[in-house]
Amino acid sequence: MVSTPHGVRVRLLLAVALVAGLVSWVGLTLWGQSGRQVPSASWAAAPILLAVAVGLVLAGRPVRRLVQGTATKPVHPLYAARVLSLAQAAALTGAAVLGWYAAQVVRLLPDVDVPSQQQDVLVLAVLGLGAVLVSAAGLLVQHWCRVDDDRDERDERDRRGGSRDDDHRERQR
Repeated sequence: MVSTPHGVRVRLLLAVALVAGLVSWVGLTLWGQSGRQVPSASWAAAPILLAVAVGLVLAGRPVRRLVQGTATKPVHPLYAARVLSLAQAAALTGAAVLGWYAAQVVRLLPDVDVPSQQQDVLVLAVLGLGAVLVSAAGLLVQHWCRVDDDRDERDERDRRGGSRDDDHRERQR
């Protein structure tokens, strides 16, 4: 689990996608130069990526309700922590998978005028969008799991019976 104050950031995901893409491109280039056929992507991966994104969002909804204060059923803290870890892992994995698919597209670009290569590029582009969807779902659920420090301060202030202006004056002293 990424334990920085803001968790996984888009900047980190872009770095992961770039590194995964470069490593994949080098590997695919070496694989192709050795005379081996680079395996083509399959449409079957698209529903899997979609299922991961939807499943993650569905798993995160109870935690979102808990954080918002609208939960009708109790949510175990361990469940919430696991959902957060899963969300961050999905975001990072989606970025790495995007790099993998992007590297394959770059490898196919010189032969994009061949109809079979055009089909492979289309499949890889759709799968790349699926990987982006998984990362986006991970970021969304991570956001849902966030408990702001402001909320804790507000709850403490309400218990004391003070106002935000009182807290501001107190911090200035």
